[in-house]
Amino acid sequence: MLSKVLRGIILTPLIYLLIAGGLILSQWPQTVTNQQGGLDFTNILAADGAPVRAPIQVQMRDGSQLPVRQYGAPDQQNMLVLIHGSGWHGMQFDTLAIALSDAAFVVVPDLRGHGIAPQRRGDIDHIGQYEEDIADLIDALRQDGQTIVVAGHSSGGGLVVRMAGGAYGDRINQAVLIAPYLHYNAPNMRPNAGGWTRPLTRRLIGLSMLNMVAITALNHLDVIQLAMPQEVLNGPLGATATTAYTYRLNTSYAPRDDFLADIAMLPPFLLIVGRDDEAFLAESYTPLLSSVSEVGSYHIVENVGHLDIVNAPETATLIREILAAP
Repeated sequence: MLSKVLRGIILTPLIYLLIAGGLILSQWPQTVTNQQGGLDFTNILAADGAPVRAPIQVQMRDGSQLPVRQYGAPDQQNMLVLIHGSGWHGMQFDTLAIALSDAAFVVVPDLRGHGIAPQRRGDIDHIGQYEEDIADLIDALRQDGQTIVVAGHSSGGGLVVRMAGGAYGDRINQAVLIAPYLHYNAPNMRPNAGGWTRPLTRRLIGLSMLNMVAITALNHLDVIQLAMPQEVLNGPLGATATTAYTYRLNTSYAPRDDFLADIAMLPPFLLIVGRDDEAFLAESYTPLLSSVSEVGSYHIVENVGHLDIVNAPETATLIREILAAP
């Protein structure tokens, strides 16, 4: 009887690890196209040859340098941090940042793993590093008495929600969520974000199993691919695109599994989404977020899709209104 118990004690974790390993090994990245569905990059392509604003370098706690673009005077009452969405970098916000630079000191990082020349494209060092980086960025650049407004688009919006629910939520006074990603099974989600993402689901499950028992050695493996149009990849800024994410980056770029708990911790926030969003169901945001938070303001912009919402005139106007509020 004792020997059976011992065998069970030994075999149960071994079987668990074999299942996790089998799931991980059963799925590998493949060539991804955006021929079916995906996001409308028309206006991104139209601006693809625009000059790239040179960033400054801001030191993070591990000694690495984060590329950050600055707009406006540093001593303004508000500091606005803009966090880009998946696959691209801080130049996504160039037009919006210029438009708001008279109302705030605007800072726009290229998140680790993204941009012109990241140390490791599509990867970071550990889960939670993005929250640390945004906190370090705010601490390095904020002036005494400044109101800190953190805004993010798509996955960048998800990172704002994640940060609000984590150890550094106190750095944010106000939040702006621009068509934010919330969770893969959130009710506002279209299948695979409207064709933009190809998750390696079995590999994700296997790595999640390993992380549940504190095994993180394989977190550098890619778990999601992005359907970046070939026209973008072949364009002047094609080399700055990021088309795959590791487990640790992907996990860090979104709210936690209990995403409603993260949402409930948001400070006063503004949510903006286009009615024609290809990745998310615009009408689903208000009932979802308002079920756990009473501090949100919700706005649906007509005839605008997922990427174009960033530069829609209504977006700049709405953000300017919260920046002007006492």
